[in-house]
Amino acid sequence: MNLSQYLDAEKIVLESEIVVKLENFASLLNEWNQIHNLTGAKTIDAIYVNIVDSLYPLSFIEKPKTLLDVGTGAGFPGLVLAIALPDTKVVLAEPLKKRVSFLKYAAIDLELSNVSVEAKRVETVEHEAFDLISSRAVTNTKLLLELTVKISDSDTEYLFYKGSRVFDEIEDVQHQLRYDIVQKNQRNYLYIKNDK
Repeated sequence: MNLSQYLDAEKIVLESEIVVKLENFASLLNEWNQIHNLTGAKTIDAIYVNIVDSLYPLSFIEKPKTLLDVGTGAGFPGLVLAIALPDTKVVLAEPLKKRVSFLKYAAIDLELSNVSVEAKRVETVEHEAFDLISSRAVTNTKLLLELTVKISDSDTEYLFYKGSRVFDEIEDVQHQLRYDIVQKNQRNYLYIKNDK
């Protein structure tokens, strides 16, 4: 299947030039991955599945003006969201050098003027509060909220890509949050909303 078929199957509608950029990202990642082992997604199809997973929340979140992705890795979900949201200023926080090199190269190659890469752990990122903070498979919810406390405020929303443990994790923090958990395939998207 091509990427458009994957997107159609999930009813994700994007402009054709964005789809082309996502396909270019997939080829680039596939090429780098052969040498640098950046992700477990070893085929173009596996990369497409990860792209769709990254994009699915666009169907239910508010579009942010600024986005921080914690531990972007090979680009999921941060770089993919940056491609799909060209008007959003996206900061990718990733401490591992080979992944940082790839993210920087991809941002230049794909002409993503809305992306900056911070080669550091999220707790050392300095920035005004972000509209949205996302993360996939980095750490538990409580710790993510603690690590990002200096770059968030009462307007900040969170989008965490989680597995089945999300229900245990949310018990630690649910008393202080308004949130939805959207389930899709094997994924639980934890969307923590602001107090507005």
